[in-house]
Order: sequence, then structure tokens, then C-alpha cells
Amino acid sequence: MTVETADPVTGILSLLLALALLAGDITIRVLAVIYIPRNRRPQTALAWLLAIFFIPYVGIILFLLLGSHRLPKKRRRRQAQINKYILETTDGIDQVSKDHPRWPMWLDPIVELNRNLGAMPLVGGNSATLYPDYDLTIAAMARAVDTAKTTVHAEFYILASDHTTEPFFVALEQAIERGVTVRVLLDHIASLRTSAYRRTIKRLTRMGALWHVMLPVQPLRGKYQRPDLRNHRKLLVIDGTVAFTGSQNMIDSSYDKKSNIRRGLHWKDLMVRFEGPIVAGINALFVTDWYSETDELLIREVPDATPVLTREPLDAQVVPSGPGFKGENNLRLFNSLVYAAQHKVIITSPYFVPDDSMLYAITTAAQSGLDVQLFVSEIGDQFMVFHAQRSYYEELLRAGVRIFLYPAPTVLHSKHFTIDDDVAVIGSSNMDMRSFSLNLEISVMVRSRDFVDDLREVEQSYREVSRELTLDEWLARSRAAATLDNVMRLTAAVQ
Repeated sequence: MTVETADPVTGILSLLLALALLAGDITIRVLAVIYIPRNRRPQTALAWLLAIFFIPYVGIILFLLLGSHRLPKKRRRRQAQINKYILETTDGIDQVSKDHPRWPMWLDPIVELNRNLGAMPLVGGNSATLYPDYDLTIAAMARAVDTAKTTVHAEFYILASDHTTEPFFVALEQAIERGVTVRVLLDHIASLRTSAYRRTIKRLTRMGALWHVMLPVQPLRGKYQRPDLRNHRKLLVIDGTVAFTGSQNMIDSSYDKKSNIRRGLHWKDLMVRFEGPIVAGINALFVTDWYSETDELLIREVPDATPVLTREPLDAQVVPSGPGFKGENNLRLFNSLVYAAQHKVIITSPYFVPDDSMLYAITTAAQSGLDVQLFVSEIGDQFMVFHAQRSYYEELLRAGVRIFLYPAPTVLHSKHFTIDDDVAVIGSSNMDMRSFSLNLEISVMVRSRDFVDDLREVEQSYREVSRELTLDEWLARSRAAATLDNVMRLTAAVQ
């Protein structure tokens, strides 16, 4: 019987490999501590560091793929060019009703903030109509397209040709037959994930629409950026005189997903139709995104919308945001308005995962005696985000925020909030860290008591069917549920 002895060479190689892995592990951790906190929120940096320290090699790969929230330099340069052009061409057109007795004195610095961040002016002489019904909204947009004489600009995070959106696609086809130029932008990844993607792009091509995907992830064609940087905007502009924007995608309210249909899920949204000078600002965002994807500049093609008569002066300001800008424009706007509120703050957001600054603003308002209400869905369609959102409920409830849960199986997807009785914001932006940092969004700030009254009616319709969550009920949930919520809160900060 012979006894095998270990090969000394193999032993040395194994030792060297172990030392190399250990050295690599230590190097990754040290470099991560030095590099990752740079120009990031502390909570975001901490989340990435935890991921890298617990799973160093997997964590660093994920960071290399997802760690940068900046768009390619070429696109950021184009955004800067457009901003400069908008500032130069809109200088002095801020025709607003500051002498109106209901004009809030605290609003002036917020208007200036928005102007500095997003280049868009506050303009008066507008009208606005809310559309809270999903199918009727699509019908209204189709009717608007039917009136088009020169151009239709459609931009949606998700665009799908299905039985619900058929009237809209028919309207586009008929507009092209009349000689109208139809341009369409759709987010690449979001639309690609729908079952109707190929059918949709084939139909757009067949009808003669000029279309492009936004932020394409096509590395073989030299088009690549962080894959979860998405264009989340939803807008439609007709002849430069009528515009729609808000939270609704152009797809069936089930999102054409078998799992949603099986669960009975459907989405509830809110869109607004604008007329007046604000339409030029909304169209400027389409022009920006079209230029970014095509190199074709459309600035001078569409005339400015003219003022319209309304019940009372309606002033509005477009606030674009996203990784193409240096600052988080929407977050700064939201926080400024919450801190300026004197009486009431009512928020509707399907994905409510605030950063520390927004959480402090909202809880401070509630603790100061303001009436602060939050409308969210009772159920969620995105597991991680839904549970991360729930992790904030206890702190909000303890501060005095009233939370209303919109009943299943509806996903309340509307995105808007009102400040006192005079100012509102509506658009595509959620109140979560993804919308603040990673998504291109559109928000419109509106100064009009009549418009706020209309939104109050929408809020009341939510309240009538929702259930108010109490602190006692929330504290009674299982320990396992609370643990899951808190773990998912950590993942929300990884961006």
C-alpha cells in the first residue's frame, strides 16, 4: 500500500491563487470605499458598499453595469444645447398673473428655481382639462389627432398597438393619409418588454410614421448606456396648439400581460389636456428627445400656442428632469413646494420611495400641523418597489401623515400632488429615487385655484373608495412582512 503525497507545485499554486483572490477582494473593498461615495447620496453609496462587501465580485460587476446614472456625454451635450436655446428664445415671455389676488407670494423663488434648472419659463393664458378615465383618455387623444393639420408628436414610455389603443393608431393612420407629419418616440426597453412590440413597430412603419426608440440598448450598433436609464415621459402634441401629458402609457390598462389579466389587475391613470403657451414647453421636450435620438432639430417647425381664455388665469411651467440634467430637477421642485405649503399637501404616487430629503420634507410638514395625505395602491405590480415603499409607512404615520390605500385589483398609477388651494404638479414622475435620478420625466407645475379644485375632485374620488391605514393596524403586521419591507428598502437605494 502506497501513500500519495501532495504535489508541492499544486500546493504552491493553490496558495498563490488564494492570496490573489484575497488581495483582489481587499483591493475591491478599498477602492469601493474611496470611489463609490463620490458625488452620491450617502444612502445610495451605503447600499452599493453593502452589496460589494457582502458579495464582492458579484457586487462590483453589478456596479460596473448599473453604477453610473449619467447618460452618454453626447446626449448630455445635446441637452445643454437645447437648454441654452430655450433660455435665449424664451427670455421675457414669462407672461403670468402675479398681480392676481390669489398669487402665492412664496411661489416666485420656486418658479426661478425651475427656470434655472430646466430652462422653461412660467407662462400664463392656458387652459387645462383633466381625464381620469383610462379608455376615455385614449379616445380624447384620438379625437385630438383627428383635428391635426400639420404635425403630431407622440412620445410614450410604453406604446403598444392593441384592442384598447386601436382608435389612437387609426387616428394616426388617417392623419398621415391627410398629409400630416407624424413623429413617434417610444422607450426601447419598456416597449420591447410588451407582447405587442414587433406588431407595433411594423404598424408604425407601414402607416408611414417617422418613429424611433428612445435610449436604445443596442451595443452591437454602438448604442449603449446603463440599461435601466429610461425615458419615462408620456406626451402628445397636436399642431403645437394642443398637448396631453400625465401618467398614462399608450397600452391596454392590463398592460397586455397574462399575469395581470389572471390577477384582474388594471391601471388607473390621470392625464391632462393643455391649450395655450404651455404647449410650446411640452413640445420642446419632444424636440429635445427627437434631437437626442435622430440629430434632427425641429425647434422652428411648430409655432407657439396662443393664449386662451379660462375661468381664471392658469399659469403653468414645464419642469423636465432626468440624468441629462446636472441636478434632480423634479426632487428639488417637490421638496420646495412641500416646504412652502401653509395648509395642505396631498400626494398621489404609485411608487413612493422617497430619499431622505423628501421624507424629511413630508414628515416635517405633517409634524408642523399641516394636513398631509398620501394616496397609494393597496397592491403593487413591482415586488421590490412595493415592499420598499411599505417600509416608510410607519415613519409617515407616526409623523401624522394620513395614508389612503386604493383598493385592489386596481393599481393607482396617477402621479400628481396639490399644495394648499393654489398650486399643483402633474406629470410622469413618481416620488421615488428612480424617477429622481434614473428616468427622464416631465412634470408640469400649475398655478390655478380652479385647476386645484378639479384635482381635489379627483382626490375625493380616490378617498371615497380607499381605506385609510392606521398606525395600530400597521404595527400589527407580521414580523416577517416587516423584515421583508426593510430589506427591500435597501435595494431601492442601489442606483
